[in-house]
Amino acid sequence: MAAARASYQLSKNNSALQKSLNRLSSGSRITKPSDDAGGLAVAMKLKGSINRLNGVEKNIGNAISFLQVQDGILDSSGKIIDRMAELKSLSQDVLKNTSDIANYSSEFQSLQVQLYQIAQTKFNGVSLFGAGSSAVFGGGSSQDVTISIFTSANSEGGGAPKISIHRSMLLSALTIKTAEASLSSAAWSSTLNASGTTKTFAVSVSSSAMALGDVSVGVFTQALENIATLRAENGAAVSRLEFSLDASAQRRTNLEAAHGRIMDVDIATESTQLAKNNILVQASASMLAQANQSSSIALMLLG
Repeated sequence: MAAARASYQLSKNNSALQKSLNRLSSGSRITKPSDDAGGLAVAMKLKGSINRLNGVEKNIGNAISFLQVQDGILDSSGKIIDRMAELKSLSQDVLKNTSDIANYSSEFQSLQVQLYQIAQTKFNGVSLFGAGSSAVFGGGSSQDVTISIFTSANSEGGGAPKISIHRSMLLSALTIKTAEASLSSAAWSSTLNASGTTKTFAVSVSSSAMALGDVSVGVFTQALENIATLRAENGAAVSRLEFSLDASAQRRTNLEAAHGRIMDVDIATESTQLAKNNILVQASASMLAQANQSSSIALMLLG
């Protein structure tokens, strides 16, 4: 009986020692479901949320990069329009002859082609700017071209965890209706149409570009204001995305801390348990050896 009891205690203490070794070597408090089934279930859900938030942060970061590239092109477009306005002013100098004005007009038309080309820029194959008959600068929400960015690990926020960013209406903002002299918001349409009722500052190589005499100085001012509006929309979207990125990062950090409190082993406590179980295993083994030797005493008496 003494040997059987010592063997049982040795097996029990050895099992506890192995558990401490597993926890310390893995760094995890839960090495198998039976250690804490409920805690493991909670930790798995938290880990899933953490992984999704990592994806969310990457999504938001890519969206910010998208908008930064877009804003760089809008900035360049504003500089081109500003140069066009300067050419218009230079062409009205009384000292310029017909040949001089033709030279200014040649640059003016070349800049229109450049505007069109940069408006075709894509970000990893995704268009930065809206185009088509439905994409109208200053139009309603149905005329906006947007991209939705996933910004939540779950379905919080009324079931719509996303931020919509605009494909900027650059071409529409640079297209005027020739019949509109007041240059009101209604004077800006989507593209140059076949009937010739619109003119645009951005044309392809195969299209007819406007001449300096086709447009007044006031149109350049309105075009610059339009580009400024597009850049303001871009900046507002970047600001919102940055706040969303900060919120996602903070939440992920807090969830990682909660996950760690469930799953991570307490090194100090478990090291103490390891030392204790190691001593108990050695003591149990020694007592089992003592119990096994007690039978020799009975044999000595029989002899």
